[in-house]
Amino acid sequence: MLYRLLKYVLLGPLLRLLWPARVTGAENIPEQGGVILASNHLAVADSFFMPIRVRRRVTFPAKQEYFTEKGFKGRLKKWFFIGAGQIPIDRSSGSAAQAALDTAIRLLREGHLLGIYPEGTRSPDGRLYKGKTGVARIALEAGVPVVPVAMIGTDKVNPIGSKLWRPRRLEIRFGRPLDFSRYDGLSGDRFVERSITDEIMYALMELSDQEYVDIYADRAKELIAAEAAGVRPTVPSQPSAAEAERVPEPKAG
Repeated sequence: MLYRLLKYVLLGPLLRLLWPARVTGAENIPEQGGVILASNHLAVADSFFMPIRVRRRVTFPAKQEYFTEKGFKGRLKKWFFIGAGQIPIDRSSGSAAQAALDTAIRLLREGHLLGIYPEGTRSPDGRLYKGKTGVARIALEAGVPVVPVAMIGTDKVNPIGSKLWRPRRLEIRFGRPLDFSRYDGLSGDRFVERSITDEIMYALMELSDQEYVDIYADRAKELIAAEAAGVRPTVPSQPSAAEAERVPEPKAG
């Protein structure tokens, strides 16, 4: 009820009015059954503008901290994120990450539409970065198609660090569903999961017209921060395999 109230009465109409969007390919989203919407991630605003343009309810995994803040502000944020269709996930350990994967798989098997950002975090510079393989594992375990989604212009509406959204026309492109049933039974094979993830990222690159960079966005942020500070980064060049396999989520980093 709260989701419908936000989408059709309180928030959705306002977003549609102030930020009109050209939407193409919405017919590519199956009308029923579990489906992954795998989107590029330019801004926090992505998680608001995309669901209001999809007829079905979209559920996003979100970091647990959004739901556990204390005080009135914390209760308000929890109420809003639950109403917006987001579910809390704990990524603090390997077992927690597996629980997050299991939750995503369960939702898809129940027929939900699951929104995922394969990059794991927002792009720091508008380019498309290497996808994490959690999206592939979820797709294989749940046996569902993946619809690539390109968000265009949201980084101009909601630049990193901005508090107020700026007026701008947007574009949202939904690509054709990607079927990975040919890999049935191969979940857990890291080469297969990397191949599937790369196929998804290639589809996103073609759909969004973004420049692709073959490193993780987290690493790119570290390099940018180090360059700004005038120091040489000492962090590893890539996350560990366990980190790469954790479920991607919206993350304002």
